[in-house]
Parts: sequence; structure tokens; C-alpha cells
Amino acid sequence: MAATEELRERFARGEFDYKKASEICRLLGVGSRSERESLTQILKGMESDGAIVCDERGRYVRPERLGLIAGKLQGNERGFAFLVRDDGEADLFIPHKSLQGALHGDRVFARRVGGERGDEGAVYSVIRRGMPQLTGTYYRDRKCGMVEADERKFSEPVRIVGGLRAYSGEKVLVKIVAYPERKDPEGEIVEILGQSGELSAEEDAILRTQNLADTFSQKVLAEARRVAAEPIAAEGRTDFRGDLVITIDGEDSRDFDDAVHVERDGTCFVLAVHIADVSHYVRRGGALDKEAFARGTSVYFPDRVLPMLPEELSNGICSLNEGEDRYTLSCVMRVDASGTVSDSRIERGIICSKNRMTYTKSAAILANDEQVCAEYAHRVPMCTDMRELANILIKKRSARGSIDLDVKEAQITVKDGAIDVCEYKRTMAHRIIEEFMILANETVAEFIAAYELPFVYRVHEKPSEEKAAGFKKYLEELGIRAKFHPDNVRPGEYGKILESLEGSDLFRVVNRVMLRSMSKARYSAENCGHFGLASRCYCHFTSPIRRYPDLLVHRIVKLVLDGQAGEAEESYKNFVQIASNSCSASERRADEAERAVDELYKCWYMRSRLGDSFDGTVSGVTAFGVFVELANTVEGLIRIEDLPPDDYVFVEERYLLKGRKHSYKIGDACRVAVAGCNIGTRRVEFVPAPEEGSDE
Repeated sequence: MAATEELRERFARGEFDYKKASEICRLLGVGSRSERESLTQILKGMESDGAIVCDERGRYVRPERLGLIAGKLQGNERGFAFLVRDDGEADLFIPHKSLQGALHGDRVFARRVGGERGDEGAVYSVIRRGMPQLTGTYYRDRKCGMVEADERKFSEPVRIVGGLRAYSGEKVLVKIVAYPERKDPEGEIVEILGQSGELSAEEDAILRTQNLADTFSQKVLAEARRVAAEPIAAEGRTDFRGDLVITIDGEDSRDFDDAVHVERDGTCFVLAVHIADVSHYVRRGGALDKEAFARGTSVYFPDRVLPMLPEELSNGICSLNEGEDRYTLSCVMRVDASGTVSDSRIERGIICSKNRMTYTKSAAILANDEQVCAEYAHRVPMCTDMRELANILIKKRSARGSIDLDVKEAQITVKDGAIDVCEYKRTMAHRIIEEFMILANETVAEFIAAYELPFVYRVHEKPSEEKAAGFKKYLEELGIRAKFHPDNVRPGEYGKILESLEGSDLFRVVNRVMLRSMSKARYSAENCGHFGLASRCYCHFTSPIRRYPDLLVHRIVKLVLDGQAGEAEESYKNFVQIASNSCSASERRADEAERAVDELYKCWYMRSRLGDSFDGTVSGVTAFGVFVELANTVEGLIRIEDLPPDDYVFVEERYLLKGRKHSYKIGDACRVAVAGCNIGTRRVEFVPAPEEGSDE
């Protein structure tokens, strides 16, 4: 038996509890110096995994014997923290004096120590540090250089003990090198990003904070150039080059994952969804594959893209560019008048896109714009068929209970240094492509599920009982009858609520609160279904240029097509869970970075609008103020001290800040003035706008 496994088993049986390393060596018969050193390293590894802890007398013991609670620290800029527990129980409050040098993001063991409500804890030991590096602003105190972290929850300054030389006010990247007891953490400056408060420096700081790579290694680039130079041949592939295949994307898109073709066949439609065959070029285990796995996804910012794959692939040989032969993995589906897929096939293909269409021009065709229809006369009949098919699919999804949430998105453009922010307008052309991609994703997922092979599903679990109960109570407060049971919500029940409110003032309010009650979609090796889409079986298949799960799905599908289902079972039985966890984490990291950069650009945009007044809608309510969203999607905070004077009480379950004379709840219309824009915190600050005619 391996030493690690034996140690874990004997600790699990309680044999080594309260034993020092020397005693464990003796009990195991470990005598030589090298063996003792090896066992000590194993014990340290178990300690860093949280399997055991070392008490104040140097004895190892299982954490449960000491009544310890494992979790992750969520810091606060005022110095205290909360322990977000691994077991899902209520958070523990950790006052600053009880942190014992632990910091925001650290995984720790803590003990419950009482408090007024029994919810106070104290850190016992740090399992693993959470932020090995951070960005912040450099300044000098009387003795040495210090860095104040951008992450306000990381409340302690970092004392600089080496690295690059910086000047006060510069934005820097710091690597933490030591955590002295009862002192500030120590770090070295590894990169100077620019002057704090400058747009480029602040954006780069977000990239570094999320550990996002903005360059590729020479090894990865060399492999990309080599595979991109391979000649394209039609042998062994279904030739779709004679079909009217088109892409429909945004005006500024540069990588084209998907192309479509629709034709009528009696009362049915034949829909072909052609997806870039990225797996032909990105071979498993190669430098490109390892880099793509590490990144997990492309990340999109207003001024740049951090692609998952180098440009030679993402914008070149893999992109389904107009007029160029490209390899695809194609899903061809026969869809009847009810929206049911009566027959489907997946096959390796080769296409040549006839047109690079945009959402704008496609929408113009569907709106019978004479000029655009004349320009694309040969495309008009297929576009009309696409709309008819999409409407059939929309109706079918709605009937099965799919939830069509109305989520506002920002469109942030940067042109010649000027920034513009407005709401992103979705057209019928967007809906068409969304419906076709959803259908292809479902069809592929069902195809693999029938083989019961290892796979990466896209899952969206039903709301937790607690959140569903809170949402139901909120609806009842509004006078809306909610029939669902919180312990087992069905998507159709949520969908019917929105349908019943369509066109009313309450629609957007309920839509927003419903969204907050729902879980976040993720990747999983287990098929848990997709609540939001009311789909029993779903995956991501349609974007392998920008998402690693799609690339992995392609590989598994191709093994099945080649009659190698057994190989798929053997090769991927363990990897799909690893990939699901990693890709879910990469997606969260990318989402956080994209959201932070969008907030930064919105804040920068609003700087030139200080003092201007706007109509807005209350989008969030807290104990310290209300958030207001403008029509252009910019959101800002009115602090409670800037609201009209009143005795306010925060009613959390009703999303209400209630006073004797004034009350604020989600969905309320209000007029605000821009009072400030804090670039460092990316926060726009509002105050109630003065009434017309007032002297204020």
C-alpha cells in the first residue's frame, strides 16, 4: 500500500490522531532520514488539502476531532470577514481580531466561538492562501513602500520587500512572498501597469487579478502555424459546398463558429447547423490543447478579445469565413411542423460559406427593407423559411415550459478612443440563430446520452428550496398567485408567471427577481437537465473556437462516429469531470472579468456626464442604499445618506427600503443625477435629481 493511502486510512480510523510526525514515523517503522523527510512531506500535503491539521503542540489530528469548520474567507474592506462554509451552513462572522493573519480568499479552518447569535467564529489555521498575487496602487509610508489592493475585501496593505521599482500612484502587480505573523503580508512588484486611474492600467489590472493570459507562448504559436498550413481536402467528408450555407453574426465579429442552411421538404424543414471542426486542428495532448484547456474560454472586452486559440485558428483556418472551404462537424435535422426532430444525423463535413451575413442585415430582410432585400435577393426565401422554422421552435419550447427571461445587455463600443454605451438590441435574427443552436445542442446531447458515454453536459439546476420560497413570498406580496411548490419547482411554472405578466409594469420587476432566484448554469459529467430551457438533455456543441467544452464534445462525438465508443469510454471516463469543473471555473472567471471591465468602461463613459440627470429604474435595494439602472444599462448607487431624510428599514425578502414618507423597491421609476464616478471601484454614484424649478 502506498504511504499516502496508508496514512489517510489510518488517520480515518483515528490511529494517528494527536500524534507528532516523529511518533507516526515510529509507528510506521520509518527509520532512514530520507524516508522521514518523505513522510513529513506527505503529512504537509495532507495538511494543505485540509485532511488533517497540526495543533499548537505540533500534533496532527483530524479537523473534526477539534470541532473545526472548513471554508473560504470572504473579506470586508472594514477589516472583518465571513467564513463561507464548505458544508453550506450559514456563514460565520469573523472579527478582525480573530482572523489570526488570514486574508480574503484564504481557505481556513475556524471554530465557532459564540457571539450574540452564536454565529461568530475565529480562524484556527490557514489551509491554503487564496491570493498569491494581486493588483493595487503603490504608495510610500515613512519606512517602506506599500500597496493598497484593488480588491477592497483584501483589507490589509502589502509591504513591498523587493521586485521592480515603482512610484507613488502607480498601478502594480504584486506577488506575495511571505505572511509574517501579526504583520502585513510582504510582496514583490512583478509588473508596473501604469498610472492608477488610467483606463488602460485599470483594465490590465482586472486581467491580472483574474489571471487571464493575453499572450501565447512561442510553442503554442508554432503549433498553430503548422496545423493552419495543412491543405484542405474533401475526402472522407460530406460535401455541403453546393448548399446555400451562410453565417449570421454581429457586425464586429471576427471568428465564425457556426453556419446554417435551411430548406423545405414537404411540410417539414431540413436544418443543417455546421460547426467549425476545431478538433481536427487541436489534437488532444498537444500544446494548443493544453493552452485551450487552461484558458477554458475566450474572453470579450470592449476594446479587445483574449481568444482561447491563436488567431491563425480563431480568425483563420477554423473560422467559417465567406468564400473559403472549411471543415465542419455538421448536425443535419429534419424538423416537422410541430418542431419535433423526426430524423437527424451528425457527420464530418466541408462547407464554403456563401455569405457573411450580419444580424442587422438579416433583420432588415425580415422587415422587408427594399434596398437590403434587393441586395440579397437570392437569400430572401431562405431567410423567410428560417424565421418560420424559428417561430415553430420558439412555440415548442414555450409549450414545454422554457423560461424566456428578458435580460438587458450593454453594447459598449470604442472608436478612435471615444466610448459609447447603449442597450444591446436583440432582433428576430438573433432569435433565429439562438433557436437553431439550442436545437443542435440538444440533438447532439441526446445522441451521446443514448450511448451512456462519458460526456460534458451543460446543466442548469432548479432553484434551491430556500430561494424558490423567497421568490414565492415576494410574488404573494405583489398580489401574484404562485402555484409552485418551492421544494420542487418546474420550469413551466416560472414560465407561466412571466407569460401572465407580459406587457404589464410588473414584468421587468418579476423578471429581475426571478433571475436572482435561479441557479447558475454550469458544466457537469452528470446529466441533470437544463431548468431554464426546460430541456432534459443539453450540451454545448456550437462554439468550439471559443469554448473548451464544445471542443471536448466534438472529440467524443467523432469517436462514436468512427465506431470507437469503447475508446471514448476508456479515454474520457475520468477526464469529463475534471474538464467540467475546470471549464465551469474558467467561465466564472471570464464572466467576472467581463463584468468588471464593462463596469469600468461605463464608469469612464459617465465621467463626462457629471451633474446630468437621467430617468432610471430601481434595480437593487440594500441596507446602505438603492441601485438605479439607466436605459443605457449603466447602474449606479444612491447611498442611503443621500436619499430624502427618513427612518429607513431594509426589508430584505421584499427587496424594499421602507421609510415613513419614502420607500424604494425594485422596479420603481426614479430620476437621478450623476454625482461621481470612482474609477478605482468602478462605481457610478447617483443622487436624487433636483425637481424642475428648484434652486438646488
